[in-house]
Formats: sequence, C-alpha cells, structure tokens
Amino acid sequence: MFSKSKINDPSPRTDAAKPMGFDNPLDAPKSPAPAGSDFKAAAPKAKPPASMLSSDLHITGNMKTTGDIQVEGTVEGDIRAHLLTIGETATIKGEVIADDVVINGRIVGRVRGLKVRLTSTARVEGDIIHKTIAIESGAHFEGSVQRQDDPLNAKSKAATAAAAQPLPKADT
Repeated sequence: MFSKSKINDPSPRTDAAKPMGFDNPLDAPKSPAPAGSDFKAAAPKAKPPASMLSSDLHITGNMKTTGDIQVEGTVEGDIRAHLLTIGETATIKGEVIADDVVINGRIVGRVRGLKVRLTSTARVEGDIIHKTIAIESGAHFEGSVQRQDDPLNAKSKAATAAAAQPLPKADT
C-alpha cells in the first residue's frame, strides 16, 4: 500500500486535493442531497436518562412513559414504563407494568414485567406476573407468582380461560 520512498519523500504531493484512500472517484464521499429534496439525514437520538422521582415527592395518580423511571418517593397510582427502578425509600400503591422492574423498596399491588428482580431490601405485597424473575435472599414477598410469555398483556390466563367457558343455563 505505501512504499518507504513515498513516505519519506519530502517532495510536495500533487494529489493533495484528493481525499486519502479514495483512488477511484466513485469511492469519494457523495455530496449532500440537493436543498429541494425531501430526504433529511438525522443523527440517531441518544437515549434520555431515567426520570427521577425524589424521596420527598408524593404523587397521586397514574404515570405512563416509554422511557425509564427511578422512584425514590411515594406513588399512589399505577406506573407503566420501559425500565422501572423502585428505590429503597420508595413506596408504590398500585399496579406496576414495565419491561424491566427492579424492586429495592415497597410495592403494594400487582407487578407485571418481562424481567422482575426483587433485591434483598424489596417488600412486595401483591401478585407478580413475569416472564423471568429473580428474588434475592432477604426479600419479603407476600402474594403469588405466575409466569407468562406475555406478562405485559392486561388479560391473565385465568380471565382468558373464564371468558372461553360457556355460561351455565338457568332453570326455567
């Protein structure tokens, strides 16, 4: 590719205007699209940081996001997120639905998640519906655990099975 004589040769280069590594004009970078075209190149968007709810914050109401949430305060309502981290000082009273749920604090209500993790400081009073679950030693859990392939779907297997059964006939 390079020869020693050209590298050490102090003579000026005649092809200084040509970008390095593009011997063929077809390999050179293309000029930007004309100003009148509809194509607009956009840089990939960086993932925003998790929304943080501090320990002195008390929320009454439901929350929904496609992003990540870290809760350190108190929430009375349902939470839906991509990644939900419940801090050690947090208390949630309501249903939690997220792709990934990491519980370090207290939840009173149902938990639905593809991946659910209860750390040693977790306190959960309610059912957990999951695809995968991890419960560390020391976690307190009171409720039932149910594995589902699609735990984020609001319908449970029991509700689906009950809907499929015919109603009993009444005596006339």
